[in-house]
Amino acid sequence: MIRAILLGLALFTLTACETAKGAGKDIEKAGDAIQNAATDVQQSL
Repeated sequence: MIRAILLGLALFTLTACETAKGAGKDIEKAGDAIQNAATDVQQSL
């Protein structure tokens, strides 16, 4: 029983890590888009 719980906990931890990693990439892409838009605005002034 303990092994099943530990296995489930390990799988949950790995899944959460991958989810956070994916969210970090999404946030980074959004930041890049904002930065590019700000650069475009500055260049047009």
